[in-house]
Amino acid sequence: MSDRIFNSTTAATGTDGAVAQAVRAALCHLPGVDNAGSAHLVGVASDMAIMSLLALSAYLMLLVGRVSFAQQAFFGVGAYSAGVLTAMFDVPLPLALLMAMALGALCSWLLALPTMRLSGLNYAVATLAFGEMARIAFSWAHWQVTTPEGPVGPAGLEGFRNIRWLLENDLAPEVYMLSTVAVAVGVVGVLMATERTRLGVGLRMTGQDDLLTASQGVPVERLRLLAAAAAGALAALGGGLYAHRTTCIEPALFGPMLGVHAVGYALLGGLGTALGPLLGVVLDLGLLDATRIVPGWRMVIFGGLVALFLRWRPRGLLDEATVHSLKQGIRRLLMPQGDASQRPERPYRTRHP
Repeated sequence: MSDRIFNSTTAATGTDGAVAQAVRAALCHLPGVDNAGSAHLVGVASDMAIMSLLALSAYLMLLVGRVSFAQQAFFGVGAYSAGVLTAMFDVPLPLALLMAMALGALCSWLLALPTMRLSGLNYAVATLAFGEMARIAFSWAHWQVTTPEGPVGPAGLEGFRNIRWLLENDLAPEVYMLSTVAVAVGVVGVLMATERTRLGVGLRMTGQDDLLTASQGVPVERLRLLAAAAAGALAALGGGLYAHRTTCIEPALFGPMLGVHAVGYALLGGLGTALGPLLGVVLDLGLLDATRIVPGWRMVIFGGLVALFLRWRPRGLLDEATVHSLKQGIRRLLMPQGDASQRPERPYRTRHP
């Protein structure tokens, strides 16, 4: 992700200023954190929340048995469309994000239609090709309007600059960070609530064995189309948030490595729960990148971890078995020791003389 962050003194008045000052004060109480460090932590937290949305979009595709390397394309669709709406047409950011999500869902659904019959390597290569086509299309996009501050809009390879909705509306970076984190938490909550419904079970069954699932009357193709549309919407939401955080985007940001990272986050964190992709993001951005404990070796370590996990834990850290074990352990901890009625019944054993 980009290292560009907002100036932490932006929007120091009003409610946003009070919230921003409270966040900065709380961060400065951490050991070794000063004002500059708090601004860095705000940027890292924003990036982690935004990348979590992209990782969750890849997670949805993996959940239905598809490895997609096109999520960075929908991330770019959201970034460019939301930027155009706010910077060129003065659309409020929440409405622009909703419209970007709709466009990302439509693009992903349209890609899923012709690739429905593909699987494995064929599907991965097809999505990678689409991602590169989208990146080239971003580099061709040239559409600007004249404003008092100068021309604004996509300018081909030079990118899209002056996406200044946050600055023009005096929204502090700390407040924006809280907003992005709230969005990511809300998405995770919805996905986790869906896991035990018929829809969630059907999606997971489709990824495990689509032929067996189809034989039981489950509409496998519809579920895959639905998962693709939802994944495209989440990626576009993350892209729209990212464009407004950095105020400047360019086609090179949406290269294949971004899509590889999204899939890697989901595979590393685990496919047993929606919390898995977040764990992958925390391990990479929160540990390897933010702490700089191994400068220059972040990509090597991250790639090595993904390779090791594909060999020994193909479903990631939080796979289905681990999630089940954790749930059982939490139930035992929360169960009152003296309440025998809530304990699981032991099988009856017959004593023989």
